[in-house]
Amino acid sequence: MNDTEFHQLAEKLMHHIDEAIDNIDNDADIDCEINGGVMSLSFDNGSKIIINKQEPMHQVWLATKSGGYHFDYRDGQWFCDRSGQEFFAVLSEACTEQSGENVFLRN
Repeated sequence: MNDTEFHQLAEKLMHHIDEAIDNIDNDADIDCEINGGVMSLSFDNGSKIIINKQEPMHQVWLATKSGGYHFDYRDGQWFCDRSGQEFFAVLSEACTEQSGENVFLRN
């Protein structure tokens, strides 16, 4: 994958995250803001989740209250380079933990 392909795929992921947050079907109040390729998800309790692109590594990084994750693109999805979990599964779990509501996000 070259840098252009990486940016297109990462931008597509961020767009899907934004749409998924907008379509949550419960009382979780999550504010989504994108600034300079960095996405911040803010919760009522003051906690945040940060998602950003790491161009040199061709990875998307996810920083949550419980830890940090690095995702590689393969087979049409983003997977954690340590656990092998799919991006939206990890993000849903983190949003559930940080919002106190059951959050299920899908791409």
